[in-house]
Amino acid sequence: QEFEQSRIIKFTPLDACRLELMRFRTCYNGQDLPFSVKAAVVVQGAYIELQAFINMASTAHTPTRLPSVKYCENVMIRFPVPTQWIKALWTMNLQRQKSLKAKMNRRACLGALHEVESDPVIQVSVGTAKYESAYRAVVWKIDRLPDKNSSLDHPHSLSYKLELGSDQEIPSDWYPFATVQFVVHDTCASGTEVKSLGIESDLQPQKHVVQKAFYNCQVEIEKKWIRLDGEDPDKAGNCLMQ
Repeated sequence: QEFEQSRIIKFTPLDACRLELMRFRTCYNGQDLPFSVKAAVVVQGAYIELQAFINMASTAHTPTRLPSVKYCENVMIRFPVPTQWIKALWTMNLQRQKSLKAKMNRRACLGALHEVESDPVIQVSVGTAKYESAYRAVVWKIDRLPDKNSSLDHPHSLSYKLELGSDQEIPSDWYPFATVQFVVHDTCASGTEVKSLGIESDLQPQKHVVQKAFYNCQVEIEKKWIRLDGEDPDKAGNCLMQ
């Protein structure tokens, strides 16, 4: 009732604790996002390759805006994996089964289907990546974009290559979307701002206010099929198991 009359929120926070007072959803209606993600799954016979690229937006690296560049932090991109492929993303050693992890390859240059190595491998040009069963996806994590070890307009990439068995074909009803999440500090995507904050024991409470925006979006993963001689992908699902 007090809020309805005064439009003021009053609360008593716990001592010595970081406090989140309010979180709400809003549709992003601003300018271009800080970076773009493009992804494609390339199928060639029994080989599958996922290719993903990150490109910073042009407004993020304009020289006149360099002093005000805002960094994206805690970037996480999840690429879903069909149930049939999961065992191809795990490796076995003498002690236990473990998830396939990424190898760093800063000079990775993708765009064409390369010869698949004997062992499955995930390569990234920045950050880390591995299959996480909690999401049933290959998760690419980057601490910060633009990356401090590369130029602002340098694209980043991820790829993983798998050789599928006869029981691991691509599901016909699989229409994958990559989930992109990241945080930008000192940004208010919704347009909502804290106009004033009062604390009884502090004369300058504004210094305790942290403003940041959490972004969550989805990107369609393009499916590309490279036909081999004599192969008809439309009839592949009609094969019977013997």
